[in-house]
Amino acid sequence: MDFRLSEQDQQFADAVRGFANRYLADGALQRAHAPGFPHDVARKMASQGLLGITIAESAGGVGGRLFDAILAIEEIAAVCPRSADVIQAGNFGAIRILAEFGSAQHKQKYLSKLLTGDAVIAIGMTEPEAGSAVTELATTARQVAGGYQINGSKVFTSHVTDADMILAYVRFGPGTAGIGSVLIERRAEGVSLGNPVQSLGGETWAQLYFNDVFVADENVVLGAGGFKLQIAGFNVERLGNSARALALGRFAFNLARDHALTRKQFGRPICEFQGLQWKFSDMKVDLDAAQLLLYRAALNADNGFPSAEETAIAKLACNRAGFNAAHEAMQVVGAAGYSQDNLIEYCFRRTRGWMIAGGSMEMMKNRIAESVFDRRFSQRP
Repeated sequence: MDFRLSEQDQQFADAVRGFANRYLADGALQRAHAPGFPHDVARKMASQGLLGITIAESAGGVGGRLFDAILAIEEIAAVCPRSADVIQAGNFGAIRILAEFGSAQHKQKYLSKLLTGDAVIAIGMTEPEAGSAVTELATTARQVAGGYQINGSKVFTSHVTDADMILAYVRFGPGTAGIGSVLIERRAEGVSLGNPVQSLGGETWAQLYFNDVFVADENVVLGAGGFKLQIAGFNVERLGNSARALALGRFAFNLARDHALTRKQFGRPICEFQGLQWKFSDMKVDLDAAQLLLYRAALNADNGFPSAEETAIAKLACNRAGFNAAHEAMQVVGAAGYSQDNLIEYCFRRTRGWMIAGGSMEMMKNRIAESVFDRRFSQRP
């Protein structure tokens, strides 16, 4: 078994790194703290075929592998951590659900704009009373003439203030079998946002309200019974989360390594102190091990969707390794790493958030335990 990248994969990685060095290196720090979605970066990436990597050519995408998109995240994040979010938005999550299960009309009207970087899609999943227990969502889709009337709300929705459209999880009927998804245009009548709140990671969140929002029949993506398909697609989202967590952890690791080679205390470079050497050894082992688990999940994906078990293992490992590397890097660099003048601080905040987003660490452990014992463990009393 060869753990090295193939020649073709290495050429692709080198090309993406070259693009990042040319167009994203300058302004990486400012970009990390800039508000809003970086549309300029998205359009540059679209021109290079970096949006829609995982989407079939027949749908307007590149027709590549999930693994290719993960390589792109790693190479972009190594130069500009913030821009890795654009690769995520253009290849994982809601865009993949739309590409896999959307109609020809959806692809022509909505997907085409996403693939050129001219539009952003958000996924409306989490609700005030439905977080990890997502099947308890209460947003309803009531059938009316020509479509459905949507009522409910969503919270902690990424890109919600920039989104042009929302892929909303809704309830067509009772139970898990009643859950599906619809496409809602962000500026449709009856859609509104609550007061904006700044997250620790730098995102702007606002509660999303649907008040008698009409959705035509043709904008139903998955009807009742579509929940399992949506979650299969969401495993792709989780690998995007994992890849960014790992990549930002490695970015922080590299900054701290460079600092340890040049920073002197007590008359010697601080890399000569064994306490720091052991920190870097532990970080290196954790980052490399997590990367192998991430690659396994991506390369073993059947029909473009990874297994739930391998996804959970990869996410848990990458979240841990990425955050721990950013945490230890900040300790190595000291007060300078705690400042917004240094991207370690940004990596620290973002990697902490991904331990919650996309399925918490605890939920990943639950899923892994189910695979260990080959049985479901209900969390309900």
